[in-house]
Amino acid sequence: MVHFVGAGPGAPDLITIRGKNLLEQADVIIFAGSLVNPELLSYAKEGCEIHDSKDLNLDEVIEIMKRADSEGKDIVRLHTGDPSIYGAVREQMDILDENGIAYESVPGVSSFCGAAAALNMEYTLPGITQSVIITRMEGRTPVPEAESVEALSKHDATMVFFLSSGDTKRLSERLMNAGMPGDTPCAIVYKATWKDEKKYICTLESLFETAKAHDIKKTALIIVGESVAQSGYEKSRLYAPEFTTEYRKGTDADA
Repeated sequence: MVHFVGAGPGAPDLITIRGKNLLEQADVIIFAGSLVNPELLSYAKEGCEIHDSKDLNLDEVIEIMKRADSEGKDIVRLHTGDPSIYGAVREQMDILDENGIAYESVPGVSSFCGAAAALNMEYTLPGITQSVIITRMEGRTPVPEAESVEALSKHDATMVFFLSSGDTKRLSERLMNAGMPGDTPCAIVYKATWKDEKKYICTLESLFETAKAHDIKKTALIIVGESVAQSGYEKSRLYAPEFTTEYRKGTDADA
């Protein structure tokens, strides 16, 4: 059986208990070495067969899975963050379906959650925004026209950009040309939760210079939106003294 396991954002102790248990039991581990913290491999048992997928193509990854499954071995496919976000897992699962190989998904802590933790930030602040857009700029992999940077910026939601830190100049220019103010708060979080994590608060117009000054070109998330400032928000109604809930009667019976 193949277990698609989310490795978490970086820190070895931020993998889920289920994911750690599967790593400890695995006979074969295929991990995304360009992104997954290699310290996670310390959970592997002695004699575990380990493959780094950064050196492999899709067919080669599948061949390892097919061979190991035919030998009755337990396989962990270790993806960074949560496999459901930019994990390229569906294409693997479809081929496993074609070959009658069983698999399961084990969620992980996404790097966008790790970035928020690094900043002690709440994405969804009442009165500021209640939505988070997880997206990326097009590169060698295109994005649908309806999901362009310009189109998504119209929602005024918090925007978290994956796979876009290598071209912060173009990102900021496109957002400003679409009408977003240059003083919009932004954050750059490099390798969230790793030992060498870096984090910087800036504005949209200073985004490129901030990334350039700290030599950040990859492995970073860009967060754009008023929520980055963590100010000017309304307090949650859930904990307001006058607010009645299923579990607590508020001071205002009509609330």
